[in-house]
Amino acid sequence: MRKFKYALGAVALMLGLQASQAGTLDAVKQNGVLRCGVTTGFAGFSAPDAKGVWHGLDIDMCRAVAAAVFGDASKFKPVPLNSQQRFTALQSGEIDLLARNTTVTQQRDTALGAISAGVNFYDGQGFLVPRSLGVKSAKELDGASICMQTGTSNENTMADWARANNVKYKPVVIEQFNEVVNAFAAGRCDVFSTDASGLASIRISKLSSPDDYQVLPEIISKEPLGPFVRQGDDQWLNIVKWSLQALINAEELGVTSQNVDEQLKSTNPNVMRLLGVTAGSGKNMGLDEKWAYNIIKQVGNYGESFERNVGQGSPLKIQRGLNALWTNGGLMYGLPIR
Repeated sequence: MRKFKYALGAVALMLGLQASQAGTLDAVKQNGVLRCGVTTGFAGFSAPDAKGVWHGLDIDMCRAVAAAVFGDASKFKPVPLNSQQRFTALQSGEIDLLARNTTVTQQRDTALGAISAGVNFYDGQGFLVPRSLGVKSAKELDGASICMQTGTSNENTMADWARANNVKYKPVVIEQFNEVVNAFAAGRCDVFSTDASGLASIRISKLSSPDDYQVLPEIISKEPLGPFVRQGDDQWLNIVKWSLQALINAEELGVTSQNVDEQLKSTNPNVMRLLGVTAGSGKNMGLDEKWAYNIIKQVGNYGESFERNVGQGSPLKIQRGLNALWTNGGLMYGLPIR
């Protein structure tokens, strides 16, 4: 009888754990903090400053979700992960949100127990080379050694491109990102290949003489980067997805961290719905009606986040390009909040 009671207790505990895992919003509120999977250090996207405070475009994604849930963008805990750890950490429940410059692919969106919540940066794989190499095109890299990080999509993309363009190369594949950078800086390989945003970050923040290096013009893949959550929790997916959409919609509507309080008086129906003056969008997700107001007030809109982290207000000075609003020739198009 005692063994039977223990067995029932174990089953009940297991069912309780499963139930708590199914409701990510409740678990996040209970923990009092959003656990956000980020890189181990990628300037412009997620990296700590000299005081240990994390900044970046992906960090702002973490902050936006924390602001939506808690009304406080600081209530998140960055969990540094390498490319091999990221999906395991999400699957196991170690993190609540993966915001780690991760490409949305069909396999990742279907076969890993994860699902994309949108795209916060449109990117593509490129090549960083020393100017001393004397090449101006990736098609001149025949016979070159190319550094890449294992566990990313870069290896397969590189192999496919090289085969299609009849370029032979020697892959130098290393597990840890910083070790790949160090290998490239030390001359162990001729080329560094990863997402173009990563190359810009590496060139400015990791190399002692940035002007001695150049990014080649070729972009050989589509790399739409964005946040991921676990499959099976639609409410949490909606919260992360629409937190990103709030950032984009705010830029479209001209609502910024500086004028958001003034915009509370706006008679524009779209602004009124965005800021919770017209109720409904918060209730739809189990959040306070000020969820988007809190995001914009504390994080800013997408354009503000882009410019200070990777754009002209940052050392990277990446052009908006595909990440401009659709009205300016880019791909950023805010889904309607109505």
